[in-house]
Amino acid sequence: MLNERKIRLMTKLAIYEKKDGKEDLKLAKYYKGDYARLQAWKTGIAVTIAYVLLLVVAAVYKLEYFLDNAFIIDFKELGMKVLGIYVIVLTVYVVIAMLGYSLKYAASRKKLAKYFRMLRKLNHFYLVEDGVVKEDEE
Repeated sequence: MLNERKIRLMTKLAIYEKKDGKEDLKLAKYYKGDYARLQAWKTGIAVTIAYVLLLVVAAVYKLEYFLDNAFIIDFKELGMKVLGIYVIVLTVYVVIAMLGYSLKYAASRKKLAKYFRMLRKLNHFYLVEDGVVKEDEE
């Protein structure tokens, strides 16, 4: 005879495994701090690449101005401004990434805890079917 509660539970487990389960199980391999720092590093590298590309585009756009005023421009001051803006942008993005990925990790852990509770229930259904435990035992 079919056990409808077991079928519903198995369906919920399958849906979770198809949708969020793959990602959540990958995240479970890391500690929260390690995962957030890894993602912050990736964000920092991406921000650096994007900033350099923007600087190159801006330099090419203003190339004629730089060539005409090469002796007037204080390149040390310009470099300090560019570096200061880079540090501010990098800091903002890394902090936001750390917070965002920490929240993502915490949400993932909650979903995984629910998933493992459902797996324990499913295991209990099988133990009852095999006669190892009684229906009211848990």
